Amino acid sequence: MKPQDFEELLANCADEPIRFPGAIQPHGALLTLSEPGLRIEQVSANVAGLFNQPPESLLGQPLHTLIGTEHAEAVQAMVTHNRFFDAPPLHITLNGAEFEGLLHRHQEVLVLEFEPRLKDFQPRALNGRTSNLGKMLQRLQAAKTLQALYEISVNEIQAMTGYDRVLIYRFEEEGHGQVIAEASAPSMELFNGLFFPASDIPEQARELYRTNWLRIIPNADYEAVPLVPRLRPDTGQPLDLSFATLRSVSPIHCQYMKNMGVLSSMSISLMKGDTLWGLISCGNRQPLLVPNDLRTACQTIGQVLSLQISAMEALELSRQRDEKLEALASLNQAMQASPDNVFDGLAKCPQQLMDLTLAGGVAIIEDKQLHRYGNCPEPGQIRALHKWLQEAGQPVFASHNLASVYPPAAEYQHVASGVLAMSLPKPVDNGVLWFRPEVKENINWSGDPNKPLDLESTDAGLHLRPRTSFEIWKVEMAGISTKWSHGDRFAANDLRRSALENDLARQVLREQQAVRARDELVAVVSHDLRNPMTVISMLCGMMQKAFSSDGPHTSRRISSAIDTMQQAAGRMNVLLEDLLDTSKIEAGRYTVKPVALDVSQIFEEAYSLLAPLAMEKGIDLSFNAEPGLQINADPERLFQVLSNLIGNAIKFTPRQGNIGISALSNGEEIVFSVRDSGEGIAPEQLPHVFDRYWTQTENNPTGSGLGLYITQGIVQAHGGRIEAESELGRGSEFRFTVPKPA
Repeated sequence: MKPQDFEELLANCADEPIRFPGAIQPHGALLTLSEPGLRIEQVSANVAGLFNQPPESLLGQPLHTLIGTEHAEAVQAMVTHNRFFDAPPLHITLNGAEFEGLLHRHQEVLVLEFEPRLKDFQPRALNGRTSNLGKMLQRLQAAKTLQALYEISVNEIQAMTGYDRVLIYRFEEEGHGQVIAEASAPSMELFNGLFFPASDIPEQARELYRTNWLRIIPNADYEAVPLVPRLRPDTGQPLDLSFATLRSVSPIHCQYMKNMGVLSSMSISLMKGDTLWGLISCGNRQPLLVPNDLRTACQTIGQVLSLQISAMEALELSRQRDEKLEALASLNQAMQASPDNVFDGLAKCPQQLMDLTLAGGVAIIEDKQLHRYGNCPEPGQIRALHKWLQEAGQPVFASHNLASVYPPAAEYQHVASGVLAMSLPKPVDNGVLWFRPEVKENINWSGDPNKPLDLESTDAGLHLRPRTSFEIWKVEMAGISTKWSHGDRFAANDLRRSALENDLARQVLREQQAVRARDELVAVVSHDLRNPMTVISMLCGMMQKAFSSDGPHTSRRISSAIDTMQQAAGRMNVLLEDLLDTSKIEAGRYTVKPVALDVSQIFEEAYSLLAPLAMEKGIDLSFNAEPGLQINADPERLFQVLSNLIGNAIKFTPRQGNIGISALSNGEEIVFSVRDSGEGIAPEQLPHVFDRYWTQTENNPTGSGLGLYITQGIVQAHGGRIEAESELGRGSEFRFTVPKPA
């Protein structure tokens, strides 16, 4: 047979529609009911033998025609009040036999199942002991360790149900499972401690176990009973039997049970949150049907056990974390104390780093430097591994079988079969890698893990069948280290968090120092330049007297040049002042000295200074303030704000335009407005007008882009806010607020 043919058979097995078998197990009967009328839509074909009713005769009939009015009303009450699990038992006699009715709703259809009622079920007492639910729960709660919890569970469930074997099967991260507790009759083969391949419980079966707490197979040597009709009449789709007790199971699974020497089974899910943690698996050599009330008790045990396992594992994880805290605090101090960088601080504590995770070696990468301590791979191998980890994009990575995911690690698995690594998100290489050596050990499997399925030839062709051998199969594990515990992973994550915080603190400190140095430089340069600029202005004034603009041609040229020099010096002084203001705003050191001011007086001063500029362009400049309006502001800085806003409005308003300045009271503050009829600001530019160095280049060739940024800083220093509105071709409005006097 070709390998691809075998793979195709495996894929078909994995895709087997176990939720939609179209049949049930024959020890009971099943009906589906429509709502609200409770009419029978589908039935199992064995109603003919169990109830002495031909299947076709029941289809479309109201439920009471089969079970009577009283019982039908009880079903209706369960449906109406959604009491599918806590309603009184539904005991019905049909065709001279007693049945128990089990009702549930799934995918908008009611499913009613009938099982034989077992009134006198008495499990045989194994080891001379029987059990009851109350005492069992008490013993579960008294368990001090997880292993004691497992042992109590399997022994008590075996005593309650009488199964020949009860075991707890835990799923491992790699997908396979291990038996971690077992209670078995003397005649049964022991599986405790053995590993089972992942293929023994396919993924779709695990998902069904995750959503449904309990499954039973009273007799694996059964012939499935089909549903009539085969498809749902309302949807034309197969009936989903995920939550049906009688659901028929895969023939491969039934054969698997027989190969294990059992004909009856019950599985109870063990959950950790929404994750399938494991199973309580019960098996019996002979057919065995456990009553529903006893199965419900076992399901309750599984739920309690799940909670106990989660709680005790959480305590264990907390203990593991607590063990790391002292070492993590010490390493954090080392990072803080390092004058250069955090990884340099870690490099001074190699033994502490190795002890933190019980590693055999540790490597610390800080850009071009590589520090190795203990037993580590070669430098080139570490660099290559670190590069692969960075490309994988996992800030913290852990593996106890590195070569399985990173094949080059096979070259050095004797020192690094396991790796735990963390790195920071920087453009340079940096990280810490812990290494654990290979630990040779034998793993006992139940049968050959490399041959979980066999092939058999039938008249219909080749078919998969489950393995027939469950003998102990010893496999020597190579390239595997001791697993990294939850505490180890927590330590790597916490160390990374501390490294990030310390590194960020260093970056902030460096930036603060750079800002202070820049501010100091700006202040010094501005101060040192101001005196020469003053001298230049004075000399220009003196020279201007010597060269009259009404003199000869040469004098006029020199006079014009002097005017240009004076204007340039003036602009330079303004720019120096702006740079000083900008530096103070960015450093958070911009201060104002508010006093009580009369708004009308400020407006008069602004008008006297700015009206001539407006008149040159024929612009109508108007001021309007409420009478007696008082504000609390720094007079020099407020005048700077008004001058900047009105000056910009004059600059960008065409001739014969108009500009209006107003001030109105608004509760606890005064709202100033500067509105113009200028060209306006483009919508995509409007959100950026207060950004540093933003400038409207047209009609503003000499603008520094600092005016509105400083204006915003001054307003905010007063405790106010500023905003702008504009429409192209319709003008702009700038509004800012200033608090009233206290």
